Amino acid sequence: MAPTPADAVEARLRELGEFIRDQRHRDRLSLRKLSELAGISNPYLSQIERGLRKPSAEILQAIAKGLRISAESLYVRAGILDERDGEADLVDRIMRDPSITERQKQTLVEVYRSFQRERERETESAS
Repeated sequence: MAPTPADAVEARLRELGEFIRDQRHRDRLSLRKLSELAGISNPYLSQIERGLRKPSAEILQAIAKGLRISAESLYVRAGILDERDGEADLVDRIMRDPSITERQKQTLVEVYRSFQRERERETESAS
């Protein structure tokens, strides 16, 4: 029997939860600490990690901030965004770099995205 769309959603939620849990373990954060950093309840975060809840984009953004990874990487895993060639990877790598401050990381990501927008405008005006 072929998997249904509901099965695909459940699988995606399980994979998202596993990814969040793996990132939390990698950062040696307790469930309680990440829930505090993200500003969400401990039980709700636990349900997300177990694939029982479908978090909103805002919740994913809060979790990403707590984990210091790009929200886009979680949006892609949750099926909210389509993956762009390498962007989520680059932003994720910037956000994980321990050698620069949080402010420097945000500035780098902002500069990168401004270059992307500029390039898109140039491409559109050349068409």
